[in-house]
Amino acid sequence: MIDPQARLDEMVTKLRDRGHRITPQRMVVLKVLVSNKEHPTVEQIHSRVKEDFPMTSLATVYKTVAVLKEMGEILELGFSGDCKRYDGRYPHPHPHLVCIKCRSIIDLDLDIPVLSELPQEVAQMTGYQILSHQLNFFGICPRCQESE
Repeated sequence: MIDPQARLDEMVTKLRDRGHRITPQRMVVLKVLVSNKEHPTVEQIHSRVKEDFPMTSLATVYKTVAVLKEMGEILELGFSGDCKRYDGRYPHPHPHLVCIKCRSIIDLDLDIPVLSELPQEVAQMTGYQILSHQLNFFGICPRCQESE
């Protein structure tokens, strides 16, 4: 289980170490990313920031997300036909469950050794240098099943 405050402190330290200012707006962006289990879009993050800072532009949020992505501090999730979603809680590749009806995305918190070993095995078998990977399971979440 991740400690959101520890994750927030880690991200702030890394941003400062790279010379980035920690503005109040940027702090809200970081807090949304480390506390949101639903993998928000930039627009969802922007909406939350605007609650506290109404004059914040969407570009400000995009810039912060781009910096965090470049630093490897957030994981970008892209699915066909959807906006990109962001995971600031676990910035390393890990499995997700995606509901095909409501588009919710949740982390699959399973420690399955074969999954963590898979990239190295694929690299050895194919000769590829694996830079990143995604493993996603698509289905219908319990909430959507109930509403059917």
